[in-house]
Amino acid sequence: MIRNLFRRDDGRRRAIEALHIRINDAARVPALYRDLGVPDTVEGRFEALCLHVILTLRRLRHLPPPAEDIAQDLVDSVFAQLDSSLRELGVGDFGVSKRMKKLAQAFYGRAAAYDGALDAGDGEALAAALARNVLGRDEAGSARPLAAYVMAGAEALAGQDLARLMAEGPALPDPARFRGPA
Repeated sequence: MIRNLFRRDDGRRRAIEALHIRINDAARVPALYRDLGVPDTVEGRFEALCLHVILTLRRLRHLPPPAEDIAQDLVDSVFAQLDSSLRELGVGDFGVSKRMKKLAQAFYGRAAAYDGALDAGDGEALAAALARNVLGRDEAGSARPLAAYVMAGAEALAGQDLARLMAEGPALPDPARFRGPA
């Protein structure tokens, strides 16, 4: 009996890891950096990861159980990866704790800003938040293509059920389709 409980947890852990890998893959699509202006830096990659995790969590919030548990497991997995990455960079225990707190605040702040704009269908507010957080700019105009990608991604995810999301990862459009002016 106890052995079966561990197997279930192991299967769930593998499913979360697979979803996390698929989200990482979506956040590393070259067109995000090449065509939509996401900086190809450590910070830019963090922003792209946050953006794709937030989109996935938005979808999970609207799905039946066990989606809520999966969402929490996904957040735990993402932050475990960030913790591990900081340690690999040689950051000590005290430094990791401080940086993880800042990363969590950044993540949840971005989630609130992006969710609010997406819930309102406000492309300009989304572009402003993306310009500020992802592109590091004050004007929203440069982030409009990225905002269009995010809005299309949220819409595409709305058509995914839990089984498909877990099996295939987030079904997102090709970022190159939203290329801004050259």
